Amino acid sequence: MGLASVLLGLISDLWNSTIGGLWDSTDVFRTQYFDFGLMRDEFDPVLDGFWSTVQLSVISGALSLAWGLVLAVLRQLPGRALAPVRGLTIAYIDVFRGIPLLMILLLVSGGLGAFAFEGVIPEAIGIPRFFGKPDPFWYGVFAITLTYGAYMAEVYRAGIEAVPRGQMEAARSLGMSHGQAMRFVIVPQAVRSVIPPLLNDFIALMKDTSLVSFLGFVEVTQAGRDVQSEFFNSSALTLGAIMFLIVTIPLARLVDRMIAREQARTQRGGATTVPTPAPRTAAGGAT
Repeated sequence: MGLASVLLGLISDLWNSTIGGLWDSTDVFRTQYFDFGLMRDEFDPVLDGFWSTVQLSVISGALSLAWGLVLAVLRQLPGRALAPVRGLTIAYIDVFRGIPLLMILLLVSGGLGAFAFEGVIPEAIGIPRFFGKPDPFWYGVFAITLTYGAYMAEVYRAGIEAVPRGQMEAARSLGMSHGQAMRFVIVPQAVRSVIPPLLNDFIALMKDTSLVSFLGFVEVTQAGRDVQSEFFNSSALTLGAIMFLIVTIPLARLVDRMIAREQARTQRGGATTVPTPAPRTAAGGAT
């Protein structure tokens, strides 16, 4: 017993002087960010906020995918007569890639509300409350779609331009119009090759939904901030961050796997790789 007591004493002293002391010194940090009792008590409102984030992300993402494809196709229209359409499309993409999303959110929410108040547009559009969702939710959908549609248009364009020109020529030689060739030959190949970068954009889109909290919409970030302001503790925000990671990390690994599979297929078949669109800056513009 005497030897055991001595050994336990030595182990205890070693723990307290090393890891134990370091652990105890982080008590304030752990209480501020990892108060599991507070996380448990406030789990439901944070989860409700995250569910709102998921809904906003899915609706905005689907609309952005569709709008981005429309913009990419318009940018590829041939002929001198359609040059104005191409020019307007390029201008739209450049503008919305160069303005921060937060500014677009404020412009959309303030503009639509004012237009509805002045009777310029119907109230149902200026102050939308479709499917029981509040108007800040739909302002967020509109702004995110406008912005990320421009980003995704560039991803689609990279995929379209990576398709060999012989594909279009072969389709036209079979009697297809330009539109039919794009619809049945070019676009399907382009979309299949750009799924990984589109998923990357969706991850960025999901994170940017937190900006909608500036309009008063209670998504996961705002729910965490409400708890933080009430208890002066950031654990609810940490809980929200963990919820984000549960979704975004598997998506990121899926993107990695798809890229690796595409690279392996390209190396085996000697296919043309899809050029990567220009990266965005922290302010939301193109570099």
